[in-house]
Amino acid sequence: MPMRSLLFVPGDRPDRMAKAATTGADALILDLEDAVSLERKPHARKAIAAFLAEPCGCARLVRVNPLDSGLFEADLAAIMPASPDGLVLPKAEGAASVARLPEGVPILPIATETPAAIFQLGSYAAAADRLLGLTWGAEDLPAAIGAATSRETDGRLTPPYELVRSLTLFGAHAAGVAAIETVFPDFRDLDALAAYAARGRRDGFTGMMAIHPAQVPVINTAFTPSEAEFDHARRVVAAFEANPGAGVLALDGKMIDAPHLKAARRVLGLN
Repeated sequence: MPMRSLLFVPGDRPDRMAKAATTGADALILDLEDAVSLERKPHARKAIAAFLAEPCGCARLVRVNPLDSGLFEADLAAIMPASPDGLVLPKAEGAASVARLPEGVPILPIATETPAAIFQLGSYAAAADRLLGLTWGAEDLPAAIGAATSRETDGRLTPPYELVRSLTLFGAHAAGVAAIETVFPDFRDLDALAAYAARGRRDGFTGMMAIHPAQVPVINTAFTPSEAEFDHARRVVAAFEANPGAGVLALDGKMIDAPHLKAARRVLGLN
């Protein structure tokens, strides 16, 4: 499934679910974890199951509660009969966590929310056939280690969390699955979001999570190649097809080789 934009929706707000499906998001993340208080979780499970039973124009994932929360089993009992398109697993700690989930449903682990999780990012390749992708978070980990924040005053990530971001990116690509950028918390600053999302795509992320409907079109634009990019990719592919066996060619006054061809094919595959 395409996953440029993944929009969080509180699981106890059924009034927001149908609206979220009209935002253009590639996927909704119906949240049973942080967005829902403990006393509201039974209501949220029923609301999500009811929404999953209705037709929808986008993928619907459910963020369940962590494996060891004491709530996970009730989450699965309520939502699995309604056949979600995937599960988002918070507090995941590598392939071993994925193995504890039911077979037959794709998993998107949030792979960096505990200190131990950081050392398991390379293990997801062993569970690649069960993954929708790999994503990360910059909020729970600072709390887990007693850090004041993961961001500078201008919104940039501090060095420890830049490292975590990079390790998630490479962990996803090592597993051959989608690398999904974390949320941008200031939902009012769409210009800053556009810059952040563009940086994510530049660095190799293929999509991004959103916390507000207004963020969706910005993210979709950032993770969709432009017509100029498509045109350049077509010409790179055509140049190599016209010169079979060539290792290096010239195009627009620049040298292109196998990595450029691979990148061009990836762009065309996104069309």
